[in-house]
Amino acid sequence: MSFKEGDLVVFQDHRERSYRKVLKENGRLQTHMGFIDHRELLGKESGSAVLTSKGKEFYVFYPTLVDYTMNMPRMSGIIYPKDAAYMMMWGDVYPGATVVTGGVGSGALILALTRQVGPTGRVVGYDVRQDMLDHAVQNVSELFGEVPPQLTLKIGDLYREIEEHGLDTIMLDVPEPWKVVRPAAEAIKPGGVFVAYNPTIRQVEILTQELRSSTAYGLVETVEILVRSWHVRDRSVRPNHRMIGHTGFVTVARRISRTRPTPQDQETERLTPEDIVTADIE
Repeated sequence: MSFKEGDLVVFQDHRERSYRKVLKENGRLQTHMGFIDHRELLGKESGSAVLTSKGKEFYVFYPTLVDYTMNMPRMSGIIYPKDAAYMMMWGDVYPGATVVTGGVGSGALILALTRQVGPTGRVVGYDVRQDMLDHAVQNVSELFGEVPPQLTLKIGDLYREIEEHGLDTIMLDVPEPWKVVRPAAEAIKPGGVFVAYNPTIRQVEILTQELRSSTAYGLVETVEILVRSWHVRDRSVRPNHRMIGHTGFVTVARRISRTRPTPQDQETERLTPEDIVTADIE
C-alpha cells in the first residue's frame, strides 16, 4: 500500500530515532540533519528510504503498534509494550473476548486490547476523568482512523461498580486495585482472568493479600518484566549498556467457580489406606 496524504507515518534515522508525522501535501519534517518534504513520499511504499536536504538517509514506515504507543501524545504514564504483551498472554485476551479495563489514561493498553479482541470482541474502558477519555479517543482515532465499534469508553468508578458481567478478563491500571477485587468477582465469569499493573511493590502486597483472602480467586502470581537488548556488530557481541528495567509489576489471578474447601472438608475427603486397598480390589 502506497503512502497518501493524511497517512500517519514514522520517520526513522540511522540511530533508530523516530519521528511521528501525518503526511500533508505541503508538510515538511524538519530535523538537525535536514528536512524532508512530505510530497516526496506520496506514492511510495512503507519501508522506503528518502534523503534529507543534507543528504542524510531516513526510512519511512507505517507505524507498528509499538511505534505508535511509544511516540503517541501522553497525559499520563503508559503501560509499556513489554508489560502489555505479558498482560495480553497471561490475561488470555483472544479475538472475540470481552474485556473491561480501567483506568484508561493515555490509551496505550486500550490500543493493544482493541486490536487483540478484533471486531468480534468487546473492550470497555472506565476512567473517572473525562479529559483522559477525550485524550484516549484522540489517540485511538489517530491510529485506527476512528473509534472502532468494539471499543466503548465511559466515565465510571470501578471501585464501586462494574456494569458489565460475564467478562473473560479485567485489566487494571488504577491506584488501589484491591478495591476492585470484590466488584470484579461479580463481573468475571468462572475461569476468567484478573490482571493488574502496579508501579510499586506496596500496591502489589496489598492487592495480593486481598486476592488471597477472597474465596473467588486462585492461582495468584506477580511478575516483573525486564528487557535487555544486545549489541551485535561484527565481532563485538555484548549486552547493550542501557536496558528497559523496572516499569511496574503485573499481578494475575484466576476467577474460580466455587468456594475453596476448608481444611475440615479436605480432611473428610482424604482417602484412608483402607479406601485405597478396597479400590484396588474392586
